Amino acid sequence: MSAGTLAAGPVVRAPLGRLLAAEVRWALRRPRTIAFLVVFALVPVLIAIGVAVADQADGPGPGLIGAVAGNGLVLPVTSLMVALTLLLPLAVAMSAADALAGESAAGTLRGLLVAPVGRLRLVAMKAFGVLVVAVLATLVIAVFGILAGLVIVGWADGQLVTLSGSTVGFGDALGRVGLAVAWTVGQLVAVGAVALAISAFTEHPLVVLASVLGGLIVFGVLAAIPALQWIRPYLLTTGWSAGADVLRDPLPFEDLVESSLRALCYVAIGGGVTVGRMLRRDA
Repeated sequence: MSAGTLAAGPVVRAPLGRLLAAEVRWALRRPRTIAFLVVFALVPVLIAIGVAVADQADGPGPGLIGAVAGNGLVLPVTSLMVALTLLLPLAVAMSAADALAGESAAGTLRGLLVAPVGRLRLVAMKAFGVLVVAVLATLVIAVFGILAGLVIVGWADGQLVTLSGSTVGFGDALGRVGLAVAWTVGQLVAVGAVALAISAFTEHPLVVLASVLGGLIVFGVLAAIPALQWIRPYLLTTGWSAGADVLRDPLPFEDLVESSLRALCYVAIGGGVTVGRMLRRDA
């Protein structure tokens, strides 16, 4: 068989499932990802210890963290809200930075672009890796939050005392924590989509991190200026406090739905920019 015949043969592509599994293994083996997961596991534990010590000394404090005292099922939601301000977006942005900009800097992205993988499948692989990191990070906080809340803080006769003063059963409480997890993942997916879009245009992962975190800080500043209140509905960080609504009774869905739709718009924009850039990018 001649070389020309071999070159004209059909292109065999690896199954998408195998590609996604390889991307997940690559994402989870990075030391930075492991370090972040350890930090996320410590967040609810440290909050629980702090609340327990403060409760014995001065009584429960104000705010969402103060509501954790003697009410351990509040802890996973509180921990998610605390981590969402910086740590969770940082982890997702770092994963997205490594996915494209990091591979470009290492010289491996060129091989992926010329390989018979397909550029849309390549974007899907990288996006899936970022999604897995977001889901895993959020679940680690929630699971360790539940465990630390029940073991260190304690709970009210197997019930959750809501911020409205009513009580709900253990099963309902876990359902509310699950809703908080799903909502948080949705916000992180939006951050990841924007980070991937930036990552597709640069070879420097630090540029992605600086852009995403800088953007979130700018969003917070803009939202705090009274004269610019008209811009708040367009800022991704608007409504990031809505996750605490799962602790209210009856459960208000308006802010949760609104912030989720806003995040979906950012996912569509970020995803579209990423796909457009990767389809036109030179190998």
